[in-house]
This record gives sequence, C-alpha cells and structure tokens, in this order.
Amino acid sequence: MLISGEAGIGKSRLVREAKAMAAELGFDVLQGNCYEQDHGLPFASFVDLLRKNLTGLRYLSGLPQLLKLAPDLATQFPDVQLASVAEPEQEKRTLLRAWMSLLADPKGFQKPLGSKLIVLEDLHWCDDLSLELLLQLARAVLAQPILLLLTSRSDQTTPSLNQLLAQLDRERSAHEISLKPLAVDSVELMMRAIFKQAQPISIEFVNAINRLAEGSPFFVEEILKTLVESGDIFFASGRWDRKTLSELRVPRTVQVAVAQRTERQSDAAKRVLAIASVSGQRFDVGLLQTLTAMSELQLLTTLRELMSAQLIVEGTADEFAFRHALTREAVYAALLKRERRALHLAVGEALETQRTGTPSERDAILAHHFYLGEAWEKALIYAQQAGERAQALFAPREAIVQFTQAIEAVKALFRQTGEVGALHRARGKAYEQVGEFDNALADFEAALVAAQADDNQQVIWQTQLDLGFLWASRDYLKAGALFQRALEIVPQLDDPRSAASTLNRVGNWHMNAERPFEAIRYHDEALRLFESLGDKHGIASTLDLLGISHYAAGEYHRSIEFYSRAVLLFREVNDKGGLLTALAIGSSRGIAFLGRTVLPTQSLLRERVQDCSEVLRMALDMGARPIETLAHTWLGLNHAMSGDYAPALDHARRGLAVAEDIQHPHFICTAHMVLGVLHWDVAAWDVARAHLQMALGLAHETNSIVWKHFSLAFLVSALIQLNDLADAEKVLGSEWNHDTPMNGAGFRQMWAARAELWLAQGEPKRALELIERLIGSAPNFGMYRSDKIPAVVLLHGEALLEMGRSRDAAKILEAGLAGARECDLPALEWRLGVALGKALLADGKRDDAAQAFASARGLAESLASKLTDDTLRTGLITAATVSMSRVLLDSPRRKAKAQSAGLTAREREVAAQIAQGKSNRAIAEAMVLSERTIESHVANMLGKLGFESRAQIAVWATENKLR
Repeated sequence: MLISGEAGIGKSRLVREAKAMAAELGFDVLQGNCYEQDHGLPFASFVDLLRKNLTGLRYLSGLPQLLKLAPDLATQFPDVQLASVAEPEQEKRTLLRAWMSLLADPKGFQKPLGSKLIVLEDLHWCDDLSLELLLQLARAVLAQPILLLLTSRSDQTTPSLNQLLAQLDRERSAHEISLKPLAVDSVELMMRAIFKQAQPISIEFVNAINRLAEGSPFFVEEILKTLVESGDIFFASGRWDRKTLSELRVPRTVQVAVAQRTERQSDAAKRVLAIASVSGQRFDVGLLQTLTAMSELQLLTTLRELMSAQLIVEGTADEFAFRHALTREAVYAALLKRERRALHLAVGEALETQRTGTPSERDAILAHHFYLGEAWEKALIYAQQAGERAQALFAPREAIVQFTQAIEAVKALFRQTGEVGALHRARGKAYEQVGEFDNALADFEAALVAAQADDNQQVIWQTQLDLGFLWASRDYLKAGALFQRALEIVPQLDDPRSAASTLNRVGNWHMNAERPFEAIRYHDEALRLFESLGDKHGIASTLDLLGISHYAAGEYHRSIEFYSRAVLLFREVNDKGGLLTALAIGSSRGIAFLGRTVLPTQSLLRERVQDCSEVLRMALDMGARPIETLAHTWLGLNHAMSGDYAPALDHARRGLAVAEDIQHPHFICTAHMVLGVLHWDVAAWDVARAHLQMALGLAHETNSIVWKHFSLAFLVSALIQLNDLADAEKVLGSEWNHDTPMNGAGFRQMWAARAELWLAQGEPKRALELIERLIGSAPNFGMYRSDKIPAVVLLHGEALLEMGRSRDAAKILEAGLAGARECDLPALEWRLGVALGKALLADGKRDDAAQAFASARGLAESLASKLTDDTLRTGLITAATVSMSRVLLDSPRRKAKAQSAGLTAREREVAAQIAQGKSNRAIAEAMVLSERTIESHVANMLGKLGFESRAQIAVWATENKLR
C-alpha cells in the first residue's frame, strides 16, 4: 500500500494509526525510515529497519550477510560469524536474498505464523538498492500475510522512485492512497478537534488560518501552536478563546511560525536545535553532548524543553528526531550559511572520532558533513571511498552522489588532472548504468581530456573503449570510430590482454555493421590471445561474441556451438554479466525466425524459454534494466517461433515498455522489430507495418545495420501483403541494389524481399533466378539440404507455380513442409500447406489439394486460438482462408450458393461485420441486437453457404464486396 502526498499532508499520522491497529490485531510491526542524509548509502533504510527491530529477530541463514551492513549489532549474536565479502554482483544478490529471507520468510520473527506490517517511510530519500529490494519484497508479499506500507512525498520524487512506482502500477501489485490538501470544512473540523470544541469555529478565523496553511494539516497545527504560544489564542474560564481577527498576529509562513516558536526557547535549546538540524532528521544524544559540552543533566533538561514545545520526539534512549521533517528544514533554513558550514564541520569532526556504524555508513555520512563543511581534503577521501563502496554493490545512483562530491572537492583543492579524470570516469560508468547518456558522455569526455593532458596512454585507451561502449546504444558509426582509435593505441601499451579486449570491441562493431566475417577474424585473433594468457573470462567473452557474429553470418549451427561453450565457461568463472547476454541471445538456438533465408535448427520451446526466464529473473534481482528489456524481448521471440502468440506479444510489449522507460534506442528498435515480425506472422499487416517503420527509423538513427536490414525486409513483405507495391519498391530501393552482398543474414533477408516483390509484380522468372542464387549461397550449402530452408522453399514453390511448373512446385513444397515441422515453425508450416494445396490443385489433384488446405486451415485455426485479441485471431484465420477460397467454393452446390447466396439482408449485414474482424459481441453492440440473435444468424449463414467456419464467411463477404 502506497501513501503519497505533499509534505505535511498527514502521511506519518495515517501510518501511526495503522501501526496501532495492527498491533491490536496481533501483527508483527516493523518500521524503517529513509533519511535525507542517507540517500547515498546502499540499503540505508533497511539497515534502519534492522536496528529498530533487532530484539524480535530470530536466527536466519541470511543473518551473517545482513550483519555485515551493521557490524555494531553483531555483539548481540555472538555465535554468528560475519560472511566474507564476495565479488560485487554476487555480493549484491546475496544481500538481496538475505533481506528477503528476513522480511518475507514467515519464520523471520517471533510470531512465525502471524501477520506482519512492514512500514518504510519517506521513499523520496531512499537509496536505489533499497528501492530494488522493495520491488522484490512487493512481489513476494502477495503470497504472504504481510502488509507492506510505504510513504513518499508526491512533490519530491526521484527517477528510481518513479521507476518503482511505475513497475508496481504495471504489475497491479499495490494500492495507492493519495492524500490531498484539506478542504475548508475539514480544516474547521481539525481545529475543533485540536481545541476539543463542540461548537463551530467562525468561518473568518478558519479562512485566515487556511489561507496560509493551504489545507496542510501540519501547517494548520504549527500556526495554531504559534498563536497559542504568543497568547493570541488562550484558555480561559474552562474554554479556548482568541483575540479578535484584526489583533491576531498570524505568521506569514510556516518557517516564520517555527522560527517564532524556537525564538521563545532558551539559548541552550536553540543551540541544541541548530546542531540537531545540521545532523539530520534524527540525531544522537552523545553527539549533542560532545558538541555542546553540556552535562548529561543539562542536555536532558534541554531536550525535555524541546519536546514540550513539540519540536522533537524521543526515539530510543540514545536517539531523538524532529517531530516533522518540515520542522527540521525550517530550523536549518534559518541558519546563516556560515553557521551551517561551521556546524557541518564540527559534526563531521565529532563523528570522525566516534568510529561507529559500518564503513559504508561512516564514509557516506562523513563525506556529507565534510563536503558541506568545505573541509575538501576529508570530503574527497570519504566521498571517494563511499562512491567505490556503492559501485561495488551495484548501487549506481548512490555512487553518483558520492563521486559528485569527490569531484567538487578535487576542483576546490586544485589537484592534478589525473585524479579528477579517474573520478569522472567512475561517475560516468555509474551514469551509464542508470541510462543517463548525456551525463555519462560528459564524464567520459572529461576523463579523456584529463588523460590526454597527462599523456596517460593506458587511460586514454580505456576511456576510448568506455566512450565506444556508451555510443553503441546510440550510434554504431561513432562507436566504431572510437573502438578503432583504441585499437591504434594498443601497440603502445605492449599488453596482450588489452589488445585482445580491443580486438573484440572492433570485431563486435563489424558485426553490427553487418560485416560478420570481418568480425569473426577479429574475434578469432582475440580468442588466440586470451587462450595464450589462460584468461577464462576473456575466452568466455570472445566465445559469446563469436556466437553473435556467426548468427549474423547466418551460420546458425556454429553460433549454437559458440554460445553453448560461452555459457558453460561464464558459469564456471561466475561471470553473471556475461552469462546474462549469452543466455539471452543464445536462447533462440538459431531458429530461423528473423533470418529466414538460412538453414534453421531444431530445439524445444521449453528449453529456450527456460534459458531466457533465468536471464529475466537475474536481471530483476540485479536491477539490470537493459538486460530486463532484452530478456522480455527475446522471450517474446522464443514464444513466437513456436506460434505461442499470447505470451510472445506480452513479453515483447513489456520489453518495449522497459526500453522506452530507460530510453535505450537500440533496445527500443529491437523490441519494435520483434513486435513487427510477430504481427507479420499473424497477418496483422497494418500493425506490423507501424512497428517495422519505427524499428527501421531507429535502426537508421543508431546506425545498426543488421537490424536495419531485418526491419526493412519484413516491412517490404508487409507492404506487399497490403498491396502497396509502389511503397514497397521505394523502401527496398533505399538499401538494396544489384551489388548488395548475400553473405549476411540481414543482406539475405533483403534479397528474399526483392524476390517476393518481383513475384508480386508479375516477374516470376527473375524471382526464380534470384531464389536459386539464395539457395546456392546459403551458409553450409552442401552440408545440409537446401530444401530444408522453409521460407526460401515457400518463395521457390510460389515462383515455380507462377511459371506453370506446378508438379515441380508441389515436390519442393512437400520437402519444405517437412522441414518446417521438424524445426517447429508452425506459421511457415500453414503457409507452405496453402502453397502446396494450390500446386496440387493446379496439377489436377483436387482431393490431395483439399486435404492440404484442410490441414493448413486446422493449423492456422489452432494458432489463432492462442491469441487473446479477437481482431488478431479473426485476421489470422481470414488470411489463411482467403488463399483457400478456390477449393472451398469450387463444388457446384457451394458455387451456386455463393452466387445466389440466399442470405437475408440482415444476414448479409452480419457477414460484412464478420469480414471486418468483429466478434459476435461487437456485432451485437453495433447492430443493437442480442448476442444470441447474432449467433443464430451466423449458424444460418454457415448452413446456407455450406461453410464450416466464420473465416470462410469473412472470405465470402470480402469477395462479394459486402460493406
């Protein structure tokens, strides 16, 4: 449950009431808070929750991991040995699992069978890792007796919080209560409750208060307290009274109201309040005693004074907090800048001597205070350490906060360029991880300038690679130029490992430019170098790149071999990042769905989905959103290959949504392309065209040559099906000419589109010659039978049929049909069945043709049944049936009925609606009839026309031009 609203609107009060109710009902109640100064500290809010609820904690398997974040608590668990620190990605995953075992496991607390209320307040100050854990927790609690209650300011959000809220909204796993400002009548009720007054309060007085408070309960309360303390509102004769409206000294702002109340406190109280506001929303008694030099009795007396004024509240014996964040903000804002600087420095120096908290907590807090205290040397040390710790936990936004402070400190110290360059590079990598391209680019370029000023070739080389990686998501031409510059520097480094890494980057760029065989040469050389070094990580990465390069070359069998080896080696060396991409891309097993002009492979849908689902789970665990979109898109692709259309569309759309959310042009292009091909497969030509046009435009923008060719080829095919031959010719002519090579999967797709277009333009001879060239140039030609490339066989058969060679067409179409079945390509299977039926019919084999058509229609209807969208389902059946109409309507009885029809005017109207792809319900609504009446009309039409399905009615209505 999410409670949102502006500051002071009543979120915390609502939570307090919920906690009281939950406690009465026997819930375990756990609460953690996010604090402004903890924003750059990974898992800060959950560490706070752990500290506040430690007394109820049972021993859990994840406790050794959790206590690493709060080692000061380990003394309470003397039998627990703290876990060792793992490599960054594994460390993060282990911590996430440990938190989940604590919070979502029913055995985690003293009431293992009871319900839990887990409260986390002020998410707008929450660190990214806490938000990532919250998303996993939100999913887990759906199956547990747990209420997860979260609050955030609606007027102070962050990109990461917006992503969390959007994801919860997409998954429909949360209910939101959005608190709005109080109306005037509600302000009046609140004032009556405060003063325990039964009779109404004058509207003039209520309006005077509400004009300033603007419906904020906190502001109403603060203004009233100020008026009470100033004597403008007073208690007399057993009741509350006030001065006349003209005499009331209403403060101009809430800040003034708080200032007026603090001014009435003793000098000691004002001093404590100022130090506390610099310390943060919560503050430690020991720290106050150190900085004020008060005795314990003096300090406690002062704290009671502030509590009586309702400015602070007691938390634990050692910790207090401001009653409201706005109170702290008002006190802090009233300090002079010079006062703030001096107090931050004093707080930092006091905390530095205490040695409390974890190294991560300590570094982040000290960096904050020394930065604001302008103690630049110490700010640099602690901010850099905190940034490196955050980066090691895959907490990029926290790293950005710390590295930014470190960069400012270096600049203030006028330090050497190399030091600031290293910090810019570190922050640039963090910006890249969160998808902030412009900021990452600025940092990498600053790092490059610094390295060039120092003439540091090693850093120049590394930064050129960083920039190349970054541009690979936007513009492959720029990426390629940067990788080439890095390659030119390599000889000066005399380092085989650097050379091999650069060769791989240049090779991968050649692959994306659809020069796969050049790419393979670079990768082969990189593999030789990594093998000579015994570098298993490097070998695994190179095998991964060889897998995608052979895929782009159309050598799918070799691609599978390389991906299989890469996955095994990535698992062996525990390289999760490499494993994710290798599993995702390799999951398709080379089935010719996108690149249909090469020999497909055989695999099981279950195995493909299993691999891709593993990638998705890992990506969600890690918060790796680029991998999340890749996993969803490739899951869509894998389901689509086997005609499993409903989950295919769902995953592909999710992939697009995530890609758009993180603004990743390359993955947006990929998702549109897959959605385009998917809709092409179900004969939704208009939708396919829209997606493919988007994909083609983005492929042009990013200079992704392979995706450009795939998108263009399928777009041309969709335009042909829409009978827009002129536009198809224009689109194809923009990229294809007679000199276009045939040695890449994308290039071959364009040649196939050229053959299809010539067929549509009535030039079967030219199409046939081209198709025979495609067959002869197919990768592995001779090793495998070329008649097992179903998509090429389909074009071949159609060309032969157009030339009157029906017997030859039938022979090769039968072989292609067998190949489609073997490789689980059902959409090609029914299309080949239709083409075979036509060939058999032309050869005079009417019964065999009818059987082929019936089989194709059955398969198409089976595939259509997997679609949940009525329009897509009807469209697919109609597309499959239109081609069969010559057989379906060829008998004398059917022919007579088709000509005279014998349908009533109302039945003909229903038939026209069916031809538009409408369901019975939609037709009933359009014609203002009952659904049962429409069903009767459909049954009558099937009997009169001698048809067996609605699709045949749609064909008949289309051919008879019913509108």
